[in-house]
Amino acid sequence: MAATPIQPFSTEETQRILQHLQQPAVFMNMTRGWPVLHWTAEHLSACLGEKLIRFRLGRKGDVNTPLFETQCSYVEAKLVHFLSWTQGQSGTDVGPFSEFSSSEYWAYADYKYIAILFQDQPSMFEDVKWSDFGFEGRNGRESTLWIGTEGANTPCHLDSYGCNLVLQVQGRKRWHLFPPEDTPKLYPTRIPYEESSVFSQVDVLHPDPRRFPDFQRARVHTVTLQPGQVLYVPRHWWHYVESVDPVTVSVNSWIELEADDVARVSEAVTKAVVCAIKSAPSDDNADDWLNPTEEGVASHNENMQYVNLAVRACAQRQKALCHGKLTRDPRDTRPAKRDSSGQIRKKRDSTGDSVPFSVPFGPHLISVRCQQEDSPEAREVTPKDLRFKSSRNGACTSQEDTVSSEAAGRSEAAPAVRLQQERRERSPDLTQCRARDCADETPENSSEDCEVSRHAIITTNDLLDCLVHPDIIARVTELLLERHTGSHRTTAPSQL
Repeated sequence: MAATPIQPFSTEETQRILQHLQQPAVFMNMTRGWPVLHWTAEHLSACLGEKLIRFRLGRKGDVNTPLFETQCSYVEAKLVHFLSWTQGQSGTDVGPFSEFSSSEYWAYADYKYIAILFQDQPSMFEDVKWSDFGFEGRNGRESTLWIGTEGANTPCHLDSYGCNLVLQVQGRKRWHLFPPEDTPKLYPTRIPYEESSVFSQVDVLHPDPRRFPDFQRARVHTVTLQPGQVLYVPRHWWHYVESVDPVTVSVNSWIELEADDVARVSEAVTKAVVCAIKSAPSDDNADDWLNPTEEGVASHNENMQYVNLAVRACAQRQKALCHGKLTRDPRDTRPAKRDSSGQIRKKRDSTGDSVPFSVPFGPHLISVRCQQEDSPEAREVTPKDLRFKSSRNGACTSQEDTVSSEAAGRSEAAPAVRLQQERRERSPDLTQCRARDCADETPENSSEDCEVSRHAIITTNDLLDCLVHPDIIARVTELLLERHTGSHRTTAPSQL
């Protein structure tokens, strides 16, 4: 019987690292011996047999707008069809993929819950061992599977709830990440609407500088994830993800955080506002605004029930925290991202550390950093140089595969008294919602163009971008919690 591989960090050490990490990081050598590393597309095809899987297909090519899920084509196919299609085997059965050329389209089976996919093979849940990261009992049951071809991508977005652990199994994926402080530069929108996802209006690979001038100052952190590596994505970090190899497979798990209680109130408010306005008959309300991942449009009565439930749950939790009586049923597995259940992680300020903790960056933990692209140190980096550095044009790169690091990153989470100040610092003027073309008058953006922009028709979606702007929703959340508790001391973190 083979010996169990020794992990570079114990479960206790890993939990402490996760509690202190303030930026994305890649865990190396933590998944040695995990059976899930054998989950190639070919292996999964043999396991799933005749089971049909829904694939999202998008046309390849450079555009200046994101390709949202509402704009994609969809097929239900077996994995064997998918593999034959990706390999371009003439004369083989590719099923419904026959309507699409593999040279013109990419395909993506995304957000596939392992608990559903392998409900008749529950033993496969044990192949995923998130317990090695200190999440006792967490395995494939609380995880999601992603299978794609080269070019398959997820539009740039942030997840409203939790943090994210992502294991690359087959092929490579390139991640483009942006810190929460850059939210105004990402031009957030809730159309298409999906609960717990805030999308960016920017095509981050081919941005339109005229429509989105502030994006050029966004600080992108880029890393290409290799098989066996695990990427940690902190709460509210924006990310655009693309497959760079012919076939890629990855597994992730969203980890619930205590801050999600307030975020659920914000999400309930957002849903009520978006559904109420987009469900109303209007000349400009004919767009495909609901993401295919959503099961349908809930009634206003249902949405208001969600608001009240979220407010009561959050208020009860805050009250318990204030009185030191917080307890949680260990069976409580509320969703951290859609219906992927999560385990509560301790608050960053409740670790009980009596001395400062330095995150042990090095060969087993790689910081995904922001660094000047054109400087000499971008090509040759020593450990003492590993710090977050913004480049002159706002672009940043990571030291993937070769770098090591000493303690880096920001200090512990800021006290509540700084929340309002931080929000003001990162909040855009609401006049920046969509209409920014007149920021700087140039030959390409003449005064004549500006005059047209000033008198452009405001659409329903323009109105929504302002009404459900992250800072507006955060303030509404504060007011609702204050109203419910009768206290004006409740401070809700910004939704973003």
